Amino acid sequence: MGTVRFRAIPIVAVLALAVAAGCGSSSSSSSGGGGGNAGAPVNISTCHAPQGKGQFTIVSDLPRQGSNKIQTDQMAEAINMVLASHNYKAGKYTVQYQDCDDSTAQAGAYDPATCSSNANAYIRDSSVIGVLGTLNSPCAKLEVPILNRVGMIEISGANTNLGLTQPSGEPGEPEKYYPSGVRNYARVVAVDNSQGAVDATLAQKLGVKSVYVLDDKESYGVGVADFFQKAATQLGIKVAGRDSWDPKAANYQALMQKIKATNPGAIFLGGLICSNGGQLIKDKVAVLGANTGVKLIAPDGFFISSTLTGAGSAGAAGQGMYVSNAGVPADKLVGAGKTFIDQFKAKYGVTTVQPYTAYAAQTAQVLLNAIAASDGTRASVTKNVFGMKITNGILGTFQIGPQGDIIGQQQFTIGLGNSKTGQFDTYQVVNPDPALVAKITGSG
Repeated sequence: MGTVRFRAIPIVAVLALAVAAGCGSSSSSSSGGGGGNAGAPVNISTCHAPQGKGQFTIVSDLPRQGSNKIQTDQMAEAINMVLASHNYKAGKYTVQYQDCDDSTAQAGAYDPATCSSNANAYIRDSSVIGVLGTLNSPCAKLEVPILNRVGMIEISGANTNLGLTQPSGEPGEPEKYYPSGVRNYARVVAVDNSQGAVDATLAQKLGVKSVYVLDDKESYGVGVADFFQKAATQLGIKVAGRDSWDPKAANYQALMQKIKATNPGAIFLGGLICSNGGQLIKDKVAVLGANTGVKLIAPDGFFISSTLTGAGSAGAAGQGMYVSNAGVPADKLVGAGKTFIDQFKAKYGVTTVQPYTAYAAQTAQVLLNAIAASDGTRASVTKNVFGMKITNGILGTFQIGPQGDIIGQQQFTIGLGNSKTGQFDTYQVVNPDPALVAKITGSG
């Protein structure tokens, strides 16, 4: 995968929109494009060979190894499918696409050093005009300040950490990611304050009276766990305890015994499946019983099929766990979104479309539109992203606000683990309570 040339698919007509302006060598200037590297691949070992051929290079930066591979395979395919449908053109400009990996085999997930080295390679290559990614918010927090040096845009269809775009309570966020003072990061997905509110509201509706909150010590996991805990407290749910799990631990039997002693109605897992989440879930069921009793609730870091299937997964222990995802499930998309999903399934022969596949496709469309409306410089492309309005796009109609966050399309999917199929069945699609979100973020 990654070196196959895809044929164009005629989805252009259904993607109508209106654009509203919104340490490198000399080749890393903010002009981008047209330089000595134009048309050549980004020459680093983490990137696959280019698809298409053009004066500008669009790269995706995703973990292409480990438990997230099933998700990122589809995200890369979706990005390339959109670009191919435009014949690798953005207005008067031509583009090529490179699928780059920010993970390592040893980590089985994103690797901080690789995130940073990839970003440095992108800004040194004068043909790179924009980055699509990352999957994991901590990786974006490393890349965005590097890309900011040259004004290069990064657009994510999966990052949900609040601090990338808004004050989060963490020192210096979000300003520290933008040393130039100019924003160069946007996303087309809702953020963790909303997700925490949605998950706590779910717990309340399930009749949970007390909850034990866990995180995996990573910024994403800690952040979403914090918001969940605040929302649960606001809703009158007792927080029986708060702890972190060590992703490198052999098992979590002792941790689960400690939690059992507090007699919670639910456990919330703030973190990622690749943080040894499969073993954590197995030990929860082994010590506290099936998820029909003490409920198990997790955020989008667990909303992939590898949570339930494959090496390191939860397997049968994932049956009946509730997992949220920032967005609408593929089978609920309408209009251009449904057209895209139908074409994607037909092209790749898949029956299950992963949660962020359509969101990755939408980032590609946004970047193409920004390039088409630009003067060919990185700064111009970046400026065009902010304020952009998408009408009847893959994700529907929405706008990218001045902070880089999506305005509109704030729905979340709650999935229910089905270990027999290895998928999360749609339990419900919900909107976060704005008043609750405001309270847990200090704005209400």
